Amino acid sequence: MTPTTASVPTLTGWRDWRAWPQRVRYAWRRSLRFRTLAITLGATALAILVAFVAMALAIQNDLFESRVQQVQESVQRATESTQRTLDAARVEGDAVALQTLYDNAVDAMSRQAGTDLIAGFRVSSTPSTIAPQDVQRGEIADLITPGLRAAVQRDGEQRWWQSIALPTDGGVAPGVVVGQQVNFPEVGAYEFYFAYDLAAEQQTLQFVQVTLWLVGAGLVLLIAAISWVVLRSVTVPIAEAAQTSATLAAGDLGVRLPVRGEDEFATLGRSFNAMADSIESQIKELAELSLVQQRFVSDVSHELRTPLTTIRLASDMLNDQRESFDPTTARAAELLHAQVQRFETLLTDLLEISRYDAGSVQLEYEPTSLAHLAEDVIASMQQLAEQHGTDVRLVAPGGYSPVEMDPRRVRRVVRNLLGNAIEHGEGRPIVVTVDSDQHAVAIGVRDYGLGMSAADSERVFDRFWRADPSRKRTIGGTGLGLSIALGDAHLHGGTLAVWSELGRGTHFVLTLPRHGQQLGGSSPIPVDPGDDGVSLDDLGLTQPIAVFEKEDRR
Repeated sequence: MTPTTASVPTLTGWRDWRAWPQRVRYAWRRSLRFRTLAITLGATALAILVAFVAMALAIQNDLFESRVQQVQESVQRATESTQRTLDAARVEGDAVALQTLYDNAVDAMSRQAGTDLIAGFRVSSTPSTIAPQDVQRGEIADLITPGLRAAVQRDGEQRWWQSIALPTDGGVAPGVVVGQQVNFPEVGAYEFYFAYDLAAEQQTLQFVQVTLWLVGAGLVLLIAAISWVVLRSVTVPIAEAAQTSATLAAGDLGVRLPVRGEDEFATLGRSFNAMADSIESQIKELAELSLVQQRFVSDVSHELRTPLTTIRLASDMLNDQRESFDPTTARAAELLHAQVQRFETLLTDLLEISRYDAGSVQLEYEPTSLAHLAEDVIASMQQLAEQHGTDVRLVAPGGYSPVEMDPRRVRRVVRNLLGNAIEHGEGRPIVVTVDSDQHAVAIGVRDYGLGMSAADSERVFDRFWRADPSRKRTIGGTGLGLSIALGDAHLHGGTLAVWSELGRGTHFVLTLPRHGQQLGGSSPIPVDPGDDGVSLDDLGLTQPIAVFEKEDRR
């Protein structure tokens, strides 16, 4: 028996992107290595993605918070130092002195805070002739939101900050602005805002993120390589074991697994090889025993033919002269003649079975019409059917054109099927159907007798098996007829199927290919007749076969 393998769909290759999903599904189903590697890489990539995203967010938050804390401390130092200077200053209503003090304070805060982006606005709206004008360095006034100004104006002791987008030559950059009040003598409080550019921190964050992604990709590739090496070391022995098992199942009993090292796979290989050695030895013993049995059956059958011929001639002579014997002797002669005939039939079947077992059966093909062959068999068995009170009906819509077959063997099959139907048909009509299509011809024999159970139907082709051993045979038989019929069907490349149900009868269907090749489709005659509710009266009488020849020549 040749092991069957699933075929890969014919595609143009991996360059055809439309073929990828189908190839991936095929590899997922058939390749343990691909499935394990895909799961490992998927889980690893997901874990690395989650870990690195969490790390990137944590680094981003920490970097931003650290920078904000740093600038707030810088602003705090600058404003506190400036406020101490302002508290010690005396301007005495001099506008020029106050303006000079204001400019010096702005320069000092800008220098100590570490930014040139600074803006100051007087908090009080009361007019003053000596109050310095608002100051703005770096065009940041438009970036300060009303909410931030309101918060700074409301609480003079608290520092407030807000994220902003600073305009640059190439676009915008992230930034932060910090606001706090500073009190000047004689004019009151001023709100000052210090803006800081966070572009350097952004570059640092981008560098960290790129580094994380590169490290993640490298980790995935490294894990993929490690997984591939590990999986290969595991799956290659498994693949070798699977291939060796398939080869062993295909009939090559000499194949063995290579054994390397002392690990679990080596133990598996040695156990497998020991099992294969045991199977090979047992199969050889069984083959030798079967050969001995075949030779014994063949030799005994051949050796029995000569004495059986002599016994048959003697029984024929006694049977021909039984009228001159007394009743007891005449009956004995008649029984002897019948049993010798049955014994000769059994011997012939045994010889035929031995030829099948030895593989020495040769078919003699002739163009033959299956419909005409069925008509001849029915005619030859008409007397037997009448003795059992059975009406044999032929329905032949097809099967008239000659088909290459061995007519002697096919006729034997049909005779066997029809004989069984007559014997087990309980005297009810028997329908013989012949039909054909462009690939095959088929003949079905349907009786309406007691039928068989599903378990009996599975064993009906076994040698010497009978559904009811206690049932008396009325037309003889050896118990080998259906086995020989099945062998004849297989020799022709055809099939012999059976359908049967208790109380509904039995249907045998013999299907033969037209051109000598193996059958590739369904039979022209369904095995299951599907005639529930059909009465025997609805079957009608058989029309002459000549009528069908005119209507359908297939």
